[in-house]
Amino acid sequence: MEQVKIDRINEFARRVKAGEVLTEEEQAERAALRREYIDSVKASLIAQLDNTYLVEPDGTKHKLPKKPS
Repeated sequence: MEQVKIDRINEFARRVKAGEVLTEEEQAERAALRREYIDSVKASLIAQLDNTYLVEPDGTKHKLPKKPS
């Protein structure tokens, strides 16, 4: 996710925390940006876990098994 979008999310957060009320368009933009951010973090975590191996005491390596959904 681009830094510009993260900055925009933070801008909305500061405004709401300061007590401002967001317009419906701003609320929709905020929700879309937050969803995109969450999806980005999830994808990054999944990619990291896909490259994680368990090392047994005897030195053998096994891929981390996927948990059924």
